[in-house]
Amino acid sequence: METHLKASSFSGKKRTVVTIGTFDGVHLGHRKIIKKLTGIAKEKELDSALLTFFPHPRMVLQQSKDLKLINSIDEKKQLLSKTGLHHLIIEPFTIDFSRLTAQEYVEKYLIEYLNAAVIIVGYDHRFGRNRKANIEDLIKFSKIYNFEVVEISKQDIDDVAISSTKIRSAILNGKIDLANRYLTNPFMLSGNVVKGKQIGRSLGYPTANLRIEEDYKIIPKQGVYVVKAGIDDQTYFGMMNIGLNPTVSDDNQKSIETFFFDFEGDLYGRSLQIELLKRIRDEKKFDSVEALKTAMKSDEIYSKKYIEDNA
Repeated sequence: METHLKASSFSGKKRTVVTIGTFDGVHLGHRKIIKKLTGIAKEKELDSALLTFFPHPRMVLQQSKDLKLINSIDEKKQLLSKTGLHHLIIEPFTIDFSRLTAQEYVEKYLIEYLNAAVIIVGYDHRFGRNRKANIEDLIKFSKIYNFEVVEISKQDIDDVAISSTKIRSAILNGKIDLANRYLTNPFMLSGNVVKGKQIGRSLGYPTANLRIEEDYKIIPKQGVYVVKAGIDDQTYFGMMNIGLNPTVSDDNQKSIETFFFDFEGDLYGRSLQIELLKRIRDEKKFDSVEALKTAMKSDEIYSKKYIEDNA
C-alpha cells in the first residue's frame, strides 16, 4: 500500500476505485466495505484507493476537544496497510477545503487528482460546502465526469455506525475483549516510554511509562489490563495499569504503566505499541503498600493464566 499525504500528490497511472470515510478502528464493518472496494478493483483491473481526512472534520469545523478516536493516524495507516489496498490518501482537512463546492471537490479531488472510475459511498454520504450534496448529486456528476457510483447499503452503513459506537463505549467501560471482537485486531496504545516516578521499581514491578502524544486518542477505563507488545522482534506479555496510582501517589496525575514479564532491558526513549487483551480489575486505593504488592502478584498470576489459556 502506498500512502499519500495529500490528494494532489497522488500520481497513479491506473484509474481507481475510490471509497471515502473516516474508517476509525478499521473494524469488521469497515473491512466489509474495503473488501467490496478491492474486489471491484480486481474485477475491473483498477487500483483501489481510500480517501480519508486528517484532522477529523469535527476537530476543525467545531474545534471539538471531546472527540476521541479509536486510532491515531499512524495506527490507522498500519491497519489499512494489511487490507490489500493499493493507495491510502490522507487529505489535510482545512477550512479552505471545507468551503469547496460539491462540483469543485468532485472535479478536482476525485477526478483530476484520484482519476476515479468508480466511487463507492454510503447511501447517506454528504459532501461539498456545508455538506449540501448527497449521493443523488454524485450520480449526476458521474454522468458529467464519466465515473460509476456504487452505493453501500443502509444496513452496511448502519452496521459501521453501530460498531464504532459500541467499540468506543466498550473501550471507555473497560470491556476490551468486546471491543477487540469488533475490531478484529486488539485495541492498541502507541507512544514513547518516558521516565515516571519509578514507583513500580520500588515495588518489584519496574514499569514502562507510556506517553501518548495524540490528545484525541481514546483511553480505556482506569484499571489493570493484560497486554502484549513487540519489542526487538520478540513478543512480550505483561500487565498495564491505567490510572492515578492512589495507594502510592496523591498528585492526581494519570499514567499508563506496563510491567512486561520476562523482559530485561532499558525501554526509555523507545516507541512502543501495546495491545490490550483483557481487563483484570478496577484501580483501587489499598490500605498499605504490602496490600498493593499482594494485589499485583495476584494480577500477575491471573495474567499469566489468561495468556496460557488464550495466547
